[in-house]
Amino acid sequence: MPRSYRRSAVAFLLCGVLAMTLFITGPAQAKDSAWTVRGPSPHSGPLAQLRLDGASGALTLQVSRGGRTVVEPSPVGIVTERADLSHGLRYLGRHDRTVVERYRSTVGKQRSRTARMTETHFRFRGGGNARLDLVVRASDDGVAYRYDLPSGSGDVLGETSAFTLPPDAAAWLGDYRKDNENLFKEYTAATAPTGEYMAQALFETAGGYALIAESDLTGRYSAARLIHQQGLPTYRIGLWDERVESDGPLSTPWRALIVGDLPTVTQSTFTDDLAPASRVADTSWIRPGPALWTWLAGGKPAGQSLSMQQGYVDYAAQRGWPYVVVDAGWYFDPDQWDVTDPDWQRNSWIPRLVDYARERHVGIQVWIHHRDLDTAEEREQWLPTLERWGVKGVKIDFMGSESQETLRWYDEILKDTAAHHLLVNFHGSTIPKGIQRTWPQVMSMEGVNGEEKRTNTPQHLATLPFTRNVIGSMDFTPGAFHRPQRPNAASDAGEVGLSVLYESGIQNLAGTPESYDARPLARRFLEQIPATWDRTQLLAGRPGESAVLARASGSRWFIGGTFTGPAHTAEVPLRLEPGRWLVDLILDGPDGLVRKPTVVRGGQTLSVPVAADGGFAAIACRWRPGLSTCDRA
Repeated sequence: MPRSYRRSAVAFLLCGVLAMTLFITGPAQAKDSAWTVRGPSPHSGPLAQLRLDGASGALTLQVSRGGRTVVEPSPVGIVTERADLSHGLRYLGRHDRTVVERYRSTVGKQRSRTARMTETHFRFRGGGNARLDLVVRASDDGVAYRYDLPSGSGDVLGETSAFTLPPDAAAWLGDYRKDNENLFKEYTAATAPTGEYMAQALFETAGGYALIAESDLTGRYSAARLIHQQGLPTYRIGLWDERVESDGPLSTPWRALIVGDLPTVTQSTFTDDLAPASRVADTSWIRPGPALWTWLAGGKPAGQSLSMQQGYVDYAAQRGWPYVVVDAGWYFDPDQWDVTDPDWQRNSWIPRLVDYARERHVGIQVWIHHRDLDTAEEREQWLPTLERWGVKGVKIDFMGSESQETLRWYDEILKDTAAHHLLVNFHGSTIPKGIQRTWPQVMSMEGVNGEEKRTNTPQHLATLPFTRNVIGSMDFTPGAFHRPQRPNAASDAGEVGLSVLYESGIQNLAGTPESYDARPLARRFLEQIPATWDRTQLLAGRPGESAVLARASGSRWFIGGTFTGPAHTAEVPLRLEPGRWLVDLILDGPDGLVRKPTVVRGGQTLSVPVAADGGFAAIACRWRPGLSTCDRA
């Protein structure tokens, strides 16, 4: 047989074998691809694994910690009017870098911060030659990702982004509402009722706690909420707008997971770390501090009375509180005013109040309705006038939306208030999503079922430090001792403790002067509340059951605790530096508040008697012989 014939016969036989193999096994399957992104500390913190399915071209992201699952493989993808980038993706390459940023915050859990993150920029191509870049970051306390789309991608029609938790993971969720003011309740990941939830959901898994959050949200996009179907452990990202307008390159907000043990999550600044740097060059005029806020005491009549507000200024000055907040009722219908008239201020007594307060070293902040600032013309009328009067800040209320249009309004009002040196407190609003790093004049935001509500529960009070307050300042407005409907009504000590437990750049104290004077120990404690915190430490707690936080200012630690259930003695680890500490406790006694100084070594356990659904407050300072109080003159 000729050699050429033999080669042909062999080739024919091999083709037959290959054909039979394909017939038996089907078409060859493309292999899955997987990549890992780990934070800067290789032996701690969460690990993210990104996987591209070879058959479908779909991406999933999984998060683990210490070899245990935190988030199961979860869909990653985005859909634009030009392409569905949730499947059919092909991997093009990656770029890695280390992100190290040092910055100083005007408010929050700590002033000086260092953010260290590993960033991997993945490049993919989808159907119709569309490009999708996925940016993944990992730190010692979190994992986050965002989508980068080039020009020409068109409007965004939605995301397929989701988080799939272990089905039996404990879950603390709040039903979604446009002002983020609902209660948190406990479920499991799979059994939570079908519905929409706020994007500040906490889960407890075998790998640790995970708080779903969002960062760097601006008017280029639309706010997220979580969509859940009962029986499934998956929480999908839903956007306020069905269509997000985009006419150029687009970087979406970060989809973030704060991950770790409970102290790590509670003390995390991850959402701020992900946000852009401050856009305010000179922050010397930005001065946080406690404020006397009397709306829950006097309501609108107090806001309309110069004499009453002057009395509040006198009281704030006596207490050393740097601000008084004048709420609704201080101005007439703006449609009846010509604010371009130089004599316009004669229609208001606020300039006289500002002058009166300035002489007493107290600043005035004023409430104003969003509808009076929702156009450029209105902002140009109001904000320069308030600045000229000497008003220090504005409490803007009733935005009631997280749409792209409203977020564009936030972009404008933030620029304008910074330009006019006005501090900002947003009410009826979205929640902080890195906004306080980028715009440091934002002292606080509501976005919480706070003190003025009549629906609060002790469980809600003990959940907020681990959910809403993790992601930024929270204007809960503690101190309303005169309100009998508060859930800790049997514990004045617990109410005092909320002033430390809940962080807010402007801590609006919601009581009456009479209620403070009737509780001199509470009054003295609130007189010493610092304007800012240097450090924050979780001492004890579990969401929905209890929370005890210590916050440092200089050499002193302020401690606040809240508990649910019957009266008992709480055992609180004093997780402070070694050495002997004087802990100046404020507790509930049979006839009112009592003070109990106790000397304890750092690391030892502090035994604290607490009332039913109550709490306590304390100041800790370094003990020395003869020292009997942590108060300062």
